[in-house]
Amino acid sequence: MRYYFAPMEGLTDAICRRAHHQFYPGSVDRYYAPFVSPTKENQLNPRKLRDLLPENNVGVPVIPQVLCKDAAVFRRFAADLAAMGYREVNLNLGCPSGTVVAKGKGAGFLRDPALLDDFFARVFAGPLPLAVSVKTRLGIADPAEFYPLLAVFNRYPIAELTIHPRVQKVNYKGPVALAPFERALAESPLPICYNGSLATATACASFADAHPGLSGIMLGRGLIANPGLLCPLRGLPTAGADTLHAYMDELYQAYAREFGSKKNAVRRMKGFWNYTIALFDHHEQAEKAMHHLREPWEYEALTARIFAQLPLRTDADAAQWERPAQP
Repeated sequence: MRYYFAPMEGLTDAICRRAHHQFYPGSVDRYYAPFVSPTKENQLNPRKLRDLLPENNVGVPVIPQVLCKDAAVFRRFAADLAAMGYREVNLNLGCPSGTVVAKGKGAGFLRDPALLDDFFARVFAGPLPLAVSVKTRLGIADPAEFYPLLAVFNRYPIAELTIHPRVQKVNYKGPVALAPFERALAESPLPICYNGSLATATACASFADAHPGLSGIMLGRGLIANPGLLCPLRGLPTAGADTLHAYMDELYQAYAREFGSKKNAVRRMKGFWNYTIALFDHHEQAEKAMHHLREPWEYEALTARIFAQLPLRTDADAAQWERPAQP
């Protein structure tokens, strides 16, 4: 089974990917970068472009993700990525953000299977310099919307289809709808990867056992919360509190260097701690303090106290906790 680190805007940037690859080596097969949105004028957000530069991802197996509905723009940007050394690009058909969906991108592209079919026909009309994979939701409002979409996907040489079995309207809330996913796994000729609400090693192992045809499992919030989650599944030594402490400190220091400010680094680190704090026993008071702190000295004192005084939960693997989704 292959395991992938899902893209999460504002968290899984190059700094996070490098740190995770350093402190939890071999636990993840691929890291998917948060999406970039190329334009007809070939303009890109400089920060987004910098995040994909090969020199910022040395030794880290990264797959760029693209948010796009124009086949010509997609093909041109795919060529640019290939020139940078990438061998695969992932098309984002899953972003549930209202502003993205309103533009007909991300999950918004799923409204019209015929339009999506035309997009893929144009993308695959000629040779491409790299493989194209897809990350998708089931549709906009009804899981049954997925069946005509699957028929579209099946017509094209998609390298891997990652399915998050929720519709756009529910965002990340509520249970996943497994029936459409399982139909795709049974009937599609494409490699099928699963993404959605697997937050523990036990849950991953159980899901893989129940779905032996999977090409991979992609985790997002679970790996942000517990970056060593996959170590037991890869036969790696269990990563304890010392490794977690070193990993979180590396993130903090690296963001302080990147942003030129420890205060800005604190803002970013609070996004990680929003998930990771649940790994610790009796974390409620520390979680409240983390929410209210603002200054670097407050952050440094609190995190030192967390690692010195709060033990990691012994039931962390068995507990099916989830943290709120990031906006």
